Amino acid sequence: MAGLELLSDQGYRVDGRRAGELRKIQARMGVFAQADGSAYIEQGNTKALAVVYGPHEIRGSRARALPDRALVNCQYSSATFSTGERKRRPHGDRKSCEMGLQLRQTFEAAILTQLHPRSQIDIYVQVLQADGGTYAACVNAATLAVLDAGVPMRDFVCACSAGFVDSTALADLSHVEEAAGGPQLALALLPASGQIALLEMDARLHEDHLESVLEAAARAARDVHTLLDRVVRQHVREASVLLGD
Repeated sequence: MAGLELLSDQGYRVDGRRAGELRKIQARMGVFAQADGSAYIEQGNTKALAVVYGPHEIRGSRARALPDRALVNCQYSSATFSTGERKRRPHGDRKSCEMGLQLRQTFEAAILTQLHPRSQIDIYVQVLQADGGTYAACVNAATLAVLDAGVPMRDFVCACSAGFVDSTALADLSHVEEAAGGPQLALALLPASGQIALLEMDARLHEDHLESVLEAAARAARDVHTLLDRVVRQHVREASVLLGD
């Protein structure tokens, strides 16, 4: 990666985007009839699939049931072919467990769990191809799947990554930009209220630059919301046509 210019003098990135520009996003809802909700998303070359089951009765020990809200269970895995590195354990490793925990924290902040006490909501996310912004793609796919399942939420949860290169905040990092190192953060936002569901940084960043990087991620997350809202509306129209409404 030595000598690679991540941002040109003209303000263009390696893949031709401007600093705050998103990669192309394509998404579909209702991709699995067997699940209560499902969705598939592509953010650039990162591809993720999410399925949702529930709310349903607690599986296993009933002692896990929460008397005042639903239990949110999130599991993350990545396909063995999702990256150039072949993994022996595509799920269950430390990174997968950490990602599952982050997803659970994110959706506990968004799902109206108090409406379904003593029940469980399962969210399963699998990354089919990883090319940067993995957490964000998982959150955005899961949001569509939760909405497809009809699970009540406070708002959309929209996520995006951001980094800092040559005194410039970059939104929606690709794998090349992530691999180059430098300060990076991941943000999950409830766009209507501006509430942050999750914020994670993996390197030091001077406080003078934090605001600009955070704003770049928040602005990109709002752009993601616009795109996801369009996907949901299109899905509702298609469903209405199939039902003959």
